[in-house]
Amino acid sequence: THHLVYFLKQLDRIIIHQQVELLEAVLGTETSSKYEIKNHLGQRVYFAVEENDCFNRNLCSPIRSFTIRIADNTGREVITVNRPLRCNSCWFPCFLQELEVQSPPGTIAGYVVQNWDPFLPKFTIQNESKEDVLKIIGPYATCGCFEDVDFEVKALNEMSTIGKISKYWSGFVNNVFTNTANFGIQVPVDLDVRIKAVMIGACFLIDLMFFENSLDGL
Repeated sequence: THHLVYFLKQLDRIIIHQQVELLEAVLGTETSSKYEIKNHLGQRVYFAVEENDCFNRNLCSPIRSFTIRIADNTGREVITVNRPLRCNSCWFPCFLQELEVQSPPGTIAGYVVQNWDPFLPKFTIQNESKEDVLKIIGPYATCGCFEDVDFEVKALNEMSTIGKISKYWSGFVNNVFTNTANFGIQVPVDLDVRIKAVMIGACFLIDLMFFENSLDGL
């Protein structure tokens, strides 16, 4: 994990930038999602590829299972994000979303668990022992018509905010990024690196649950 520690330890801002494939734009069909994970200067530190089969993707979206493999620039896998297939209905809170983050692959770093709430998107970040560490609380409405959307990262008592996960629609950080959708994670620089890795997993779950179909009309 030394390589992972080296990059994530010094980061308090992490950007996840989805690569919209040219092929996808031409054919109008979804191919495997690819992402770049960047520091606040826009330098790529990792890249990520989503693995799933077309059958699963087309039938089950956005409740499909997936595995996202995150590798460094040499191609060595450093984080694996696994999400089992779950039924998605707000009327049945027994089917809440959960994903597991491994870092390095094969070693549990932690979990992202959806909490049932009638009004707000809520998640709990757990460590490798399934102990609650942090909360993520989203806004009442996540479909802000391409306005930036913030999910606050809070202490377990939900009183103090220590960071946020943001969905950025506009150009961001001195136009380093194009006008496609990006996620930004802001956390304390001294947050446990394993929990930072779990936060990256949380972005993918939030994206899948709330923004998966938001680019369809473009």
